[in-house]
Amino acid sequence: QVQLLESGGGSVQAGGSLRLSCVVSGSSFTGPCMAWFRQAPGKEREGVAIYRSDGSARYLASVMGRFTASKDNAKNTLYLQMNSLKPQDTAMYYCAAEASVSFACLCTGDHCSSYFGVWGQGTQVTVSS
Repeated sequence: QVQLLESGGGSVQAGGSLRLSCVVSGSSFTGPCMAWFRQAPGKEREGVAIYRSDGSARYLASVMGRFTASKDNAKNTLYLQMNSLKPQDTAMYYCAAEASVSFACLCTGDHCSSYFGVWGQGTQVTVSS
Protein backbone atom coordinates (compact mmCIF):
# COMPACT_ATOMS: atom_id res chain seq x y z
CA GLN A 1 0.00 0.00 0.00
CA VAL A 2 1.25 3.46 -0.90
CA GLN A 3 2.38 5.71 1.93
CA LEU A 4 3.23 9.38 1.58
CA LEU A 5 5.44 11.53 3.80
CA GLU A 6 5.69 15.28 3.28
CA SER A 7 8.44 17.58 4.50
CA GLY A 8 9.92 20.98 3.75
CA GLY A 9 7.34 23.28 5.25
CA GLY A 10 8.27 26.22 7.43
CA SER A 11 7.87 29.93 8.08
CA VAL A 12 9.02 32.47 5.52
CA GLN A 13 8.44 36.10 4.73
CA ALA A 14 6.40 37.18 1.74
CA GLY A 15 8.43 36.85 -1.43
CA GLY A 16 10.40 33.91 -0.09
CA SER A 17 10.63 30.35 -1.35
CA LEU A 18 10.16 26.84 -0.03
CA ARG A 19 10.44 23.40 -1.59
CA LEU A 20 8.11 20.72 -0.33
CA SER A 21 8.93 17.03 -0.73
CA CYS A 22 6.66 14.01 -0.67
CA VAL A 23 8.39 10.65 -0.39
CA VAL A 24 6.44 7.68 -1.73
CA SER A 25 6.90 4.28 -0.12
CA GLY A 26 5.17 0.92 -0.11
CA SER A 27 4.52 0.77 -3.84
CA SER A 28 5.87 2.42 -6.96
CA PHE A 29 2.41 2.66 -8.49
CA THR A 30 0.64 5.81 -7.39
CA GLY A 31 -2.03 6.03 -10.09
CA PRO A 32 -2.23 8.28 -13.16
CA CYS A 33 -1.21 11.38 -11.21
CA MET A 34 -0.19 12.78 -7.87
CA ALA A 35 -1.33 16.04 -6.38
CA TRP A 36 -0.53 18.78 -3.91
CA PHE A 37 -3.40 20.15 -1.87
CA ARG A 38 -3.56 22.80 0.82
CA GLN A 39 -5.99 23.62 3.56
CA ALA A 40 -6.16 26.85 5.52
CA PRO A 41 -8.12 27.04 8.78
CA GLY A 42 -11.85 27.20 8.11
CA LYS A 43 -11.46 26.55 4.41
CA GLU A 44 -11.95 23.56 2.15
CA ARG A 45 -8.95 21.56 1.06
CA GLU A 46 -8.05 22.80 -2.41
CA GLY A 47 -5.99 21.24 -5.15
CA VAL A 48 -2.92 23.33 -5.85
CA ALA A 49 -1.01 21.26 -8.40
CA ILE A 50 -1.48 18.02 -10.30
CA TYR A 51 1.53 16.12 -11.59
CA ARG A 52 0.68 13.55 -14.21
CA SER A 53 2.60 10.39 -15.00
CA ASP A 54 3.52 11.80 -18.44
CA GLY A 55 5.44 14.61 -16.73
CA SER A 56 2.90 17.34 -17.37
CA ALA A 57 1.44 19.48 -14.61
CA ARG A 58 -1.65 21.55 -13.96
CA TYR A 59 -1.95 24.36 -11.45
CA LEU A 60 -4.49 26.34 -9.49
CA ALA A 61 -4.75 29.75 -11.15
CA SER A 62 -3.60 31.64 -8.06
CA VAL A 63 -0.27 29.78 -7.95
CA MET A 64 0.46 29.55 -11.67
CA GLY A 65 3.86 30.95 -12.50
CA ARG A 66 4.95 30.75 -8.85
CA PHE A 67 4.67 27.04 -8.00
CA THR A 68 6.24 24.15 -9.91
CA ALA A 69 5.53 20.47 -9.35
CA SER A 70 8.07 17.85 -10.33
CA LYS A 71 8.92 14.24 -9.58
CA ASP A 72 12.16 12.33 -9.22
CA ASN A 73 11.25 8.75 -10.04
CA ALA A 74 14.64 7.45 -8.93
CA LYS A 75 13.98 8.87 -5.46
CA ASN A 76 10.23 8.17 -5.50
CA THR A 77 9.72 11.77 -4.46
CA LEU A 78 7.24 14.41 -5.58
CA TYR A 79 8.26 18.03 -5.14
CA LEU A 80 6.52 21.39 -5.01
CA GLN A 81 8.80 24.38 -5.55
CA MET A 82 7.07 27.47 -4.23
CA ASN A 83 8.44 30.90 -5.13
CA SER A 84 7.20 34.44 -4.53
CA LEU A 85 5.17 33.20 -1.59
CA LYS A 86 2.27 35.32 -0.36
CA PRO A 87 0.52 35.40 3.04
CA GLN A 88 -2.54 33.84 1.37
CA ASP A 89 -0.40 30.75 0.62
CA THR A 90 -0.36 30.00 4.35
CA ALA A 91 -1.88 26.56 4.89
CA MET A 92 -1.20 22.93 5.68
CA TYR A 93 0.06 21.31 2.50
CA TYR A 94 -0.67 17.69 1.65
CA CYS A 95 0.36 15.37 -1.12
CA ALA A 96 -2.10 12.84 -2.47
CA ALA A 97 -2.07 9.80 -4.73
CA GLU A 98 -4.21 7.00 -6.12
CA ALA A 99 -6.73 9.02 -8.05
CA SER A 100 -9.95 7.03 -8.34
CA VAL A 101 -11.06 8.57 -11.63
CA SER A 102 -9.10 9.87 -14.60
CA PHE A 103 -10.56 13.38 -14.46
CA ALA A 104 -9.05 13.78 -11.00
CA CYS A 105 -5.85 14.49 -12.90
CA LEU A 106 -7.47 17.62 -14.32
CA CYS A 107 -8.92 18.84 -11.04
CA THR A 108 -7.52 21.83 -9.16
CA GLY A 109 -9.31 24.03 -6.66
CA ASP A 110 -12.20 23.00 -4.46
CA HIS A 111 -14.09 19.69 -4.57
CA CYS A 112 -11.12 17.66 -5.80
CA SER A 113 -9.92 15.98 -2.63
CA SER A 114 -12.50 13.17 -2.72
CA TYR A 115 -10.93 11.78 -5.89
CA PHE A 116 -7.69 10.80 -4.16
CA GLY A 117 -7.41 7.78 -1.92
CA VAL A 118 -4.03 8.14 -0.22
CA TRP A 119 -2.80 11.16 1.74
CA GLY A 120 0.27 12.24 3.64
CA GLN A 121 0.12 13.81 7.09
CA GLY A 122 0.79 17.32 5.83
CA THR A 123 3.45 19.98 6.29
CA GLN A 124 2.71 23.50 7.50
CA VAL A 125 3.62 26.54 5.41
CA THR A 126 3.35 29.96 7.03
CA VAL A 127 4.04 33.15 5.08
CA SER A 128 4.26 36.43 6.95
CA SER A 129 3.83 39.87 5.45
